[in-house]
Amino acid sequence: MQKTHVSFHHKILNFKKPATTSRDTLKTKDTYYIQLWNESCPEVMGVGECSPIWGLSPETKEGLEIELKKIIESPDYYLTNLSKLNKFPAVQFGLEMAQKDWVEGGKKVLFPSDFVSRKNPIPINGLIWMGSLEEMEKQIEEKLNSGFNCIKLKIGSLDFDKEFELIASLRQKYSADVIEIRVDANGAFSDRDPLGKLEKLATLDIHSIEQPIRQGNWEEMKELCKNTPLPIALDEELIGVTEFVEKRKLLETIEPQFIILKPSLLGGFHHCDEWILLAEELNIGWWATSALESNVGLNAIAQWVFTKKNHMYQGLGTGQLYTNNIKSPLEIVTGALLFNKTSAWGEL
Repeated sequence: MQKTHVSFHHKILNFKKPATTSRDTLKTKDTYYIQLWNESCPEVMGVGECSPIWGLSPETKEGLEIELKKIIESPDYYLTNLSKLNKFPAVQFGLEMAQKDWVEGGKKVLFPSDFVSRKNPIPINGLIWMGSLEEMEKQIEEKLNSGFNCIKLKIGSLDFDKEFELIASLRQKYSADVIEIRVDANGAFSDRDPLGKLEKLATLDIHSIEQPIRQGNWEEMKELCKNTPLPIALDEELIGVTEFVEKRKLLETIEPQFIILKPSLLGGFHHCDEWILLAEELNIGWWATSALESNVGLNAIAQWVFTKKNHMYQGLGTGQLYTNNIKSPLEIVTGALLFNKTSAWGEL
């Protein structure tokens, strides 16, 4: 049997402008590219992206790099025992992605479909990052002028009343039939009358709110989901929940209206497929979101989610965030993500 090889290299992605959430402000982003090949066919190389978000991902930088070195030493063991990486979801996803790419021929077409072959689009939301009201208004205008019909606003870093006024002004101009508005609090409403804020936001025909309070407060979140006038989507709440039984327990306990799937934070396609299975069984809606990956990871997530035939707006608009992203066939046109197979991939 010919030996399997794995290597990785580190890249620092530079944001075009600082990316602010209620947690922190990012100017750069670490990512790691995993390359996988076999001695029997060294010209076929699978590529995956390991894209942690420090402080949100369970991994630390030191622990992640140690784990990557272990994979280099024993690639076949980890490739056949991906569950051993449950505590390292970004690594787990990167290796799963590289293996899938390698099996499919090493051309970054992991899930052949009409998304790749026929340029069928994936409708996506336009992401509005936190900033001053003037900066956020400018971002909103840019997204609307680009043809987006769904806007997602990061909220929680400014005064709530000011953020409410911004969303209210947007809603006054555009009805819910014209523009779908989603908001993401990143846990910012903890200890700040979360239900009262949800009741106020619900007057604006908001589609949903992501993670209104911090993760880990199952009983409080359950009560919010039970009494909310505004659909709640669990996001960070899913991180670190890797066992199928625990996933079911979480969803059956909290009973959210939606869950949001981020493969880099949840451990890849296998884990996300389990979440989807349970969500659909329990009549819980879902959509997928990229988590600051470069175009390599974004490409894999987009191809995967297209095969799920979920017709909601997906959160796949983060590929334009960086000055030094990998050149790719991915394009955003009129509020949708396209794969232009006539465009070539750039070097890692």
